Amino acid sequence: MAISRGRKEELVARYTEILSKSDGLIVAEYVAMTVAETEQLRKQMRDAGAVYMVVKNNLFRLALREQGWPEAADLFKKPSGIVFSMGNLPGTAKAVMDSQKGIEEKFVVKGGIMGSSIFKAEDLEAVTKLPTLPEVQAQILGLLTQPASGLLGVLHAGLVGVPNVLQAADSQIVNVLQAYVQKLEQGDAA
Repeated sequence: MAISRGRKEELVARYTEILSKSDGLIVAEYVAMTVAETEQLRKQMRDAGAVYMVVKNNLFRLALREQGWPEAADLFKKPSGIVFSMGNLPGTAKAVMDSQKGIEEKFVVKGGIMGSSIFKAEDLEAVTKLPTLPEVQAQILGLLTQPASGLLGVLHAGLVGVPNVLQAADSQIVNVLQAYVQKLEQGDAA
C-alpha cells in the first residue's frame, strides 16, 4: 500500500525529532513478532529509558541524513525495528540483550549507531560493557569531590596551625606545603 507524500513527510519529521533527542540507536530486524511481543518489547525499552519504534527504512535513512548521522545502509535491508537510546546507550544495549531472550529468532539485532560510529551486532556486547551514564556521572563526581575535600582539609588544618597540616599529609598538595614551610623555617633560622 502506497503512502502519501504528506504521510512520508510526517514520518521523516517524527524520526528526525526522536533522533535529535537520542544519543545512539540499535537496529534489529523483526520477523513475525506478535502484537503482544511487540508491546512487551516496547514496555521493556520504556522501563530502560529507551524508545522502540518500527520504521520505514528509506524514510528513516532520510532522517538520519538530515540529522547528520551515518546512514548505515547495510543495517536497513529488511523490516527494521529501532531502539533509540535516550541518554544511556550502554544501559539500552543491556536492556535489548535481556529483552531479546526468548524472541531471538523474531528480533535479530543487526547493529547500531553511536555518534558517527556504526557497530555490528557482535559489537553490542562490547557496548554493554561501557559504563552507564549514572556510573560515569558518579566517577566524575568522585574525581571532582576527592581533590576538593582534600584541599578543604588542608585549608582547615592550615587555619588551625602548621603542626596540624603535617598530620594531614595524605596528598601531594600537603607535601608541597610542608616542604615550603620547612624551607621558610630554615630561612628564618639562618
